[in-house]
Amino acid sequence: MSLAFDPQRWWPAPLLPKGDGRDWTLLFVVAALSFLASLAAVAGLAGQRATLGWRTELTGSATVVVRPSGTDTPDEAAARAEEVVAGVPGVAQALPLDAAKTQALLAPWIGPGGLPPDLPTPRLVAVQLDPTAPASGAAIRQALKAAGIDADVDDHSRWAAQIMRAGLAVEIAGAALFVLIVAVLGAVIAFATREGLAARREVVEALHLAGATDGFVARLFQARFARAAAQAGLAGGALAVLVAVFIKLAGTGDEQLTALLPIAWTDLAAPAPFPLLGALVAAVTARLTAMSVLAGRP
Repeated sequence: MSLAFDPQRWWPAPLLPKGDGRDWTLLFVVAALSFLASLAAVAGLAGQRATLGWRTELTGSATVVVRPSGTDTPDEAAARAEEVVAGVPGVAQALPLDAAKTQALLAPWIGPGGLPPDLPTPRLVAVQLDPTAPASGAAIRQALKAAGIDADVDDHSRWAAQIMRAGLAVEIAGAALFVLIVAVLGAVIAFATREGLAARREVVEALHLAGATDGFVARLFQARFARAAAQAGLAGGALAVLVAVFIKLAGTGDEQLTALLPIAWTDLAAPAPFPLLGALVAAVTARLTAMSVLAGRP
């Protein structure tokens, strides 16, 4: 009979077997959380870029609504307003819109050809402001009033404020979602740690009788769940990147989708820290939970 040493026979079994079927449930949950967090991060960066772009466009322009008065026709009144506004310091360009362009702007609300041709509709003057020293709405309004032109000036400040409030709300919602995902991840890891300790109670007691400390047992769970969270986080982040790439490529040529969610290639790096962060949260949670359970054992 051979007495040769067989490492496969004599090597001790691990406390947490690699083939534990319950790990697949944990991996799926962590991967799903990582996917949601990564996708939210990419969407948050794109949304912030869109908000800043809209605000820049609004604060860099103004609209003048000119109403004809006296013997002036609408086009003549718009031409006079253009000359006055173009001379205001801080105005880069003033461009009057003819009747056809005005009708095109009104078409979404009243339909094409909804206004009679003899109706004296106001004319619009699109104003581009100097980005370095833009003119204020009050200055443009004062210049028009001094020239005797009946007009209203919309400097878009109200819309810019609303967009900034909406952007702030989106950022707060994103931060709250991130905190919620981290809390759910911690709860899942804590539950898995408690279940793992309960399922291997006899093994843990044997280890303590052999001289193992609570810290040694806790490190086993800490390393196991940290590694699992890192792997699942990497899978979830990679899937989120693929979805973001699909959205970006699908939006090519679609101006509305591009303006709403302008995903940049650099945004795809946003999910990179999540596997490490997930592993850190899992390690800390598993260790604290294991130490708490072991300290309270009878």
